[in-house]
Amino acid sequence: MSLRSTAGELGERGLKAGLTWLSHRRALGRLATRVPITKPMVARFVVGQTLDEALVALGKLRAAGYATTVDVLGESVTAADLATAAADRYEATIHALAERGLDRNVSLKLTQMGLDIDPDLCRATVERIFRAAAGVGAFVRIDMEDHTKTDRTLDLWRAVRPLNPASGVVIQAALRRSPADVERLLAENAPVRLCKGAYNEPASLAFRERAVVDRAYLELGVRLLRAGARPAFATHDGRIIEQLIGFAEREGIGPDAYEFQMLNGVRRDLQAALLRRGFRVRVYVPYGTEWYPYFMRRMAERPANVAFMLRSVLKEGRSGRQAGGSSRHAG
Repeated sequence: MSLRSTAGELGERGLKAGLTWLSHRRALGRLATRVPITKPMVARFVVGQTLDEALVALGKLRAAGYATTVDVLGESVTAADLATAAADRYEATIHALAERGLDRNVSLKLTQMGLDIDPDLCRATVERIFRAAAGVGAFVRIDMEDHTKTDRTLDLWRAVRPLNPASGVVIQAALRRSPADVERLLAENAPVRLCKGAYNEPASLAFRERAVVDRAYLELGVRLLRAGARPAFATHDGRIIEQLIGFAEREGIGPDAYEFQMLNGVRRDLQAALLRRGFRVRVYVPYGTEWYPYFMRRMAERPANVAFMLRSVLKEGRSGRQAGGSSRHAG
């Protein structure tokens, strides 16, 4: 690796760490929600603040040929009533998806369900959602958060899975423990979404070099494909996607045996291209008022997202100055 590429990767790592830190600053989040300039930037990734707005967006994606999963935004709640309210929103969402004939598929985070408050509360709220999903034949994916929650996430999913077998988990390729987790999940016939990992983890527990993380992702992806586990590949990396497709084709694994999952608003060109080629593409569709932590992590994941945000700010600023200048001239 060249000195320039090493410096670039270190710079990106520092940017990721800084933006991840900002994602936890709730005061900044409250400020951001009051600044009008953030709205067009957030709208690229978050489809709206209400369920009705989300349903409209989901209908458009379905019409375009995409599968979807819905994330009712919110995480790291600090009170039991907030966890209960989050479960209420998920139940309402699941029933609305069924009533509208939309893809009955949702994703949730355990810290939104009270994981850091009370394990019993968390299990109770998740059980409510699993029962609601089972009642309408919906799939529930429990998202993975930072490494301190990996065991608790997998243990809770295993405990509540009997309530709705149509459920799955997420594995982060960056974590050094993930190969062992994948082997156990394969033995359990678990639906796995494989992602690289969005959290700034310690080097003792996670790979940090981009090339190493990519290699780990490919190795786990190949393992899941070879096992016939019908994996969901959550990545926007076109090079990795082509390598996975190439392996599947060489092994005679059809495109109906796996799917690609991508975030709403990220690599829309790649999403459309894969869809045209006959691959199943599922779009991760978030909505809700608690968009700030999610938005900041999207910024942290890809420098291109930061560049997009800055271009939007500059464009909005120029438009405002031009409007202001015209008004002063007219007056």
